[in-house]
Amino acid sequence: MRIKQIGVALAAAAVFAMPAAPARAASRIVPLDLAAGQQPENIALEPDGSADLTFAYTGEIGRVTPGGQVTVIARIQVPADGDVPVVHRKLFLGGIVRAPGGDLYVAVSTGTAATGLYRVRPGTAPVQVAALSPAGFQNGVARDPGSGDLFVADSFGSVIRRVSPRTGQVTDWATGDLLAPVSGFGANGVKVHDGAVWVSNLDRGTLVRFPLSGAPGRVVVTGLGPVDDFAFHGETVVAAVNQENRVVTVGRGGVRTILSLSDGLANPTSVAVRGDTLYVADSAYFGGSPNLVRTRLR
Repeated sequence: MRIKQIGVALAAAAVFAMPAAPARAASRIVPLDLAAGQQPENIALEPDGSADLTFAYTGEIGRVTPGGQVTVIARIQVPADGDVPVVHRKLFLGGIVRAPGGDLYVAVSTGTAATGLYRVRPGTAPVQVAALSPAGFQNGVARDPGSGDLFVADSFGSVIRRVSPRTGQVTDWATGDLLAPVSGFGANGVKVHDGAVWVSNLDRGTLVRFPLSGAPGRVVVTGLGPVDDFAFHGETVVAAVNQENRVVTVGRGGVRTILSLSDGLANPTSVAVRGDTLYVADSAYFGGSPNLVRTRLR
């Protein structure tokens, strides 16, 4: 079984056109306040290079400027009766994505009817645009640039849901074992890239590709470990491997670690790439200090 998995991983790496490249030493680490609950779960980038972060348990969305200033730009109300499945917190903020006009969309889990996808416009109260299953764990979010629809990963429900931000309509777009957890979290990070929806499965250490055409999904990378969020640098995948405190690339050279504990990582939950700049959010769920790392990819 192990030999088979390694073979699949190496064969899958051939689908990527660019070789995996190591990152240079971290150019900037912005410390976040653990005592204030600033444990970043996901990242969306602003045109000026600022990073918008979901803080997992506080309901806050923070913004980190290129100069390192941290401010709270919005708050989603924490329900008094909230009880998110498995983690048993009153609220969990998952993925965040930015639409071209500046609206932010955030996945919110509460274990109540407040669970759903929210639109955030700084300076106004967040609005629930679609209700999602209170029994689920709403995690990664991605936007289809063609339709403007949003894809939301449910880590417990073994499903990717498609949401129209205009009508609030929700459909189960992809389901099945490829998205299922083993004992904890299944479908996690989501990205739309090259005509497909790509999904990481944390428990299985896999990356799965579902064509937007509706063709069946398939595993394209295995052996990633507890992979959380990921992004693309050209055709190379850059992924956060949470409990192992690593960021890796996946390309023609296979899987390669480019950042680790020595670079200040503490449970990296998400990555974002713009040009050759890499942003990494560290949540410090299992020790260490939360921060935002910004570095350069070669």
